[in-house]
Amino acid sequence: MFARRFTSFFKGSSTSSPDKTAGTLGSFGRKAVSFVLITVTGGVALSALDDLSIYRGCSSKAMEKVMNSKVMIEAIGEPIEKGPWYNASLAVSHQRHSVSCSFPVIGPQGTGILHLKAVRNGEDSMFGFLQQRDWDILIMDALVHVPSNEGPQQTLRINVTDIVDPSPGTHDKPLEPLEPEKS
Repeated sequence: MFARRFTSFFKGSSTSSPDKTAGTLGSFGRKAVSFVLITVTGGVALSALDDLSIYRGCSSKAMEKVMNSKVMIEAIGEPIEKGPWYNASLAVSHQRHSVSCSFPVIGPQGTGILHLKAVRNGEDSMFGFLQQRDWDILIMDALVHVPSNEGPQQTLRINVTDIVDPSPGTHDKPLEPLEPEKS
């Protein structure tokens, strides 16, 4: 049904009377404007889907690292969940090969914001937004807010980039408290 309407959209009138010629030119202009608007809307929608795909790929890879980080688990507890997508930010550059992203994380003992920079492995394809992409996280830090009942609340900066699952002989980077907030 859509194909039939779409093809009839571009069909012209077979009669060529003088009164109908002026109407046909106006009709053609409306059809051209409609076509341009539909094309632009489709391009914007595809770009939004591509950005959503990038966000989901990067954030899922980051959440894997966060869930394996003992320092993050000690700071905000377990389970650690990704916060709402509408509080996230995404900046894509270099022909969609590098990305800077931040999104909230939530745990039972506190909340935080995860900031990361990542690069994409692989090649471009015409329908690349339909494929799952492989991202390498270069830098990942968390600003964690831990409320306290006994004293000032703490805000911690945690480097999550290299902390996966340390062996017993190595030590995690210690938590660095920032300026305590007064409640």
